[in-house]
Amino acid sequence: MAKLKTFSRVRTFSSAIVAVAIVLSILFSSWLGADSLNWQVVMAVVALAIGIPHGALDHLVTLPKAQPIKMAIFIFIYVAIALAAIWAILQWNIWGFIAVVIMSATHFGIGDSAFISELNRLRGSSSSLPLWAYAPAAGLLPVVIPLVNNRSTEALTKVNNSLINWHHGYTSEIQIAVAVITTLSAMALISRKRYRDLLDLALLATLASVAPPLVAFAVYFGCWHAMRHTARLTSLLPRSIAAYEKGNSRGAFMHAVIPGLPALAGTLIFVALLAGFSHQNVSDNFLWLTLVTIWALTVPHMIVTAKLDRAALKN
Repeated sequence: MAKLKTFSRVRTFSSAIVAVAIVLSILFSSWLGADSLNWQVVMAVVALAIGIPHGALDHLVTLPKAQPIKMAIFIFIYVAIALAAIWAILQWNIWGFIAVVIMSATHFGIGDSAFISELNRLRGSSSSLPLWAYAPAAGLLPVVIPLVNNRSTEALTKVNNSLINWHHGYTSEIQIAVAVITTLSAMALISRKRYRDLLDLALLATLASVAPPLVAFAVYFGCWHAMRHTARLTSLLPRSIAAYEKGNSRGAFMHAVIPGLPALAGTLIFVALLAGFSHQNVSDNFLWLTLVTIWALTVPHMIVTAKLDRAALKN
């Protein structure tokens, strides 16, 4: 079955990329130094660029057969929400950042659970994945842990100095809380013999612990979350569905990727303009504004995909 092949390959690819990122992080830290940020920024920007297009098809998923006026209204509201989020994060850096952390952990955990649930259905598996047993750990590990380890200060300094103390000193408490949640999730997965799902959590935990914070989040976002979400989109896009009917799994996936590529160019142009209007050096501000834009786009994206996630988990 072509769709099963797509989902299986994407899961294998995302897991493999995370494993490669872990190895590269260890090697680069040894060769170039853990304090060197150049290689971290390069890896982060590349990974983020891979992930940006995955949310650009929300309008096609939400309103697949809408009239132009209705579609234009949807896009206007979508962009307005994103712009409002950008303004809020730039206005209130710390509280905006905390809101993004909570929102991202929720969105990522539920989204990954929905992906696995769809994959299980394609395999005809009778063993369901309990949302409570996987989503909390799957969301918290890649988002929170990189931000409270001993290298987060360096990364946040590169991104924005005002975010350094976003946790108000409760790093140990946050780490313990995430460790407890992850342990409970692991125990639940072991009891249900869901060892492949357990491997996912192990990879995410290792990435968050070993890779520098910038690299950990960017690789997860671009090469794990975005890839798995794109695979889910192939079930909804007409051209991808047509490719599946012909047994063309690669074509189905590409039909969900190519239409989103203009969003990458648009994001880069917007970030450059935003940096220009901020009257700061683009090279100094580029990564921060790129992250702010991506975080802001997550707000309407999360709202739109909530219905898709709910349907996947319910079925």
